[in-house]
Amino acid sequence: QVQLVESGGGLVQAGGSLRLSCAASGSIFSISAMGWYRQAPGKQRELVAHISSPGSTYYADSVKGRFTISRDKAKNTVYLQMNSLKPEDTAVYYCNTIPFRPVYWGQGTQVTVSS
Repeated sequence: QVQLVESGGGLVQAGGSLRLSCAASGSIFSISAMGWYRQAPGKQRELVAHISSPGSTYYADSVKGRFTISRDKAKNTVYLQMNSLKPEDTAVYYCNTIPFRPVYWGQGTQVTVSS
């Protein structure tokens, strides 16, 4: 059974940084592209960044140059380093595969950026 557990969120001032972690159980991690998604209040969930199994990356325009996605296959963990945070980055952040699978959604981790 696959389980994805996000952590690392919190409250930070604009311009600050946070590092999110997503620990994965099960066998999917090593063969799947993994992504970070976010959902702000009143908005649809959106893809923020993803990383393929070989390590190529993609970023949404809104976070390009500020966020960095990485993965540690030995630890079955994918990270999202978020720098220069803005109030509009406030959301619940989730990890999932690419494409996502509804059964893999976890609780997410709340990121709140104050102005």
